[in-house]
Amino acid sequence: MSDFLIERFAKYADRTALISSEGTYSYAALHQRILEVKRLLTEKRIQAGDTVTLEADYSLDGIATLWALFSMKCIVAPISEMPPEAIEMRIRESNANQRLQAGDATVQCQNLDSKSEPHAYIQKLVKQQAAGLILFSSGSTGKPKAMVHDADTLLKSFAAKRVRNHRILLFLLFDHIGGLNTLFNGLASGACLVIPDSKSPDSVAATIAKEKVHLLPTSPTFLNLLLISEAYKKHDLSSLRFITYGTEPMPESLLARLKIAFPDAAFIQTFGTSETGITQTTSRSTSSTEIKIDATHTEYKIVGGELCLRSKTQILGYLNHEMSQFSDDGWFQTGDLVEELDDNYLKIIGRRQEMINVGGEKVTPSEVESVLLQMSEIADCIVYAEANTITGQTVAAEIVLKKAHTSSPTKREIKNHCRKYLSSYKVPVRIHFLEEIPYSARFKKKRMDIAD
Repeated sequence: MSDFLIERFAKYADRTALISSEGTYSYAALHQRILEVKRLLTEKRIQAGDTVTLEADYSLDGIATLWALFSMKCIVAPISEMPPEAIEMRIRESNANQRLQAGDATVQCQNLDSKSEPHAYIQKLVKQQAAGLILFSSGSTGKPKAMVHDADTLLKSFAAKRVRNHRILLFLLFDHIGGLNTLFNGLASGACLVIPDSKSPDSVAATIAKEKVHLLPTSPTFLNLLLISEAYKKHDLSSLRFITYGTEPMPESLLARLKIAFPDAAFIQTFGTSETGITQTTSRSTSSTEIKIDATHTEYKIVGGELCLRSKTQILGYLNHEMSQFSDDGWFQTGDLVEELDDNYLKIIGRRQEMINVGGEKVTPSEVESVLLQMSEIADCIVYAEANTITGQTVAAEIVLKKAHTSSPTKREIKNHCRKYLSSYKVPVRIHFLEEIPYSARFKKKRMDIAD
């Protein structure tokens, strides 16, 4: 199914496909490079049904190699830059028989001596002569889950995309469903994809200004880093028409700050999971965190406050994990808690596993974070649970103060502010001041594990 997109690349020939520090490439150049990589991989005896790890990032060679492998009906496990032990673990968990490294105008191939029988899901793809995609979870709570997609089915969902003249920044990771969704969507619509030199706020802002980027897909954490760094003031970002955000809840007070900083950009919340793919949504307004799921290929229902999805683009299954989050009839428990609103709109309030239980009363970290960010002296914060012998858990907060302020609020002043807007059990019991909030490579806040 990936070949229909390769054919589009040939039709889009004169349009600009990629802009990076390496150069500017047309769709004709991308199409030609895909054909060259296919010939190279064939010479290296890579064939249909091979499970291949692809260590790459956004680049002409990285993207061309991914598409060449899809076209050859291989099962591909993309791997972004990470420590060697993490790469080795992903090679083992995918049971790959080929290892590729793409970048710097080269594609290196290594045949792996895999003696294990392919997993049943891989055998199913091979039997159907379908390309596959293996994605890994972040592994923040243990060994990453290896998820198997039918890549042909996933790519088919982009067949109806219309031609767009947008310039889109490739920000989310090359091995993450959000990043791949941006890549697939952009290429299917003939858009120009722009690759920043790095993902620092200043580099991203400089790239947006230089290349007149129209669409920035990112996370609330990174958007707040743009505000904290004031990179948005140093560069002309007036070309931005759309800013999409997802991967974690958006505090309403942060969205209000962002609307002031970017008054001409429309803010759109996206939603999706690695297991089900990215779901088409509609935001109630550019200033609202309320969304409506309106994808034709996705069904949803809410069970006990948790959002459940069933999608035509969901995974076949896990290579190394039980399908415990899926019901027998295919419903996936996302772990996301939502509020049901009028007109079928939903509001994502947080992850079930991050919910804080204070003596039986439930607290969502995003609600407390939004109240904290109302204070002009606070630049960033993260709220999490701490163990308590009496209530089981209490609310704790780590806070980064703005350096420009002449006076800093005391912990008591911060708690008093929270008491104006929150029930007493939601007010942080412990407050810690930090220089910066830790976040993952996927630009999501790292919440602390509950102390024993």
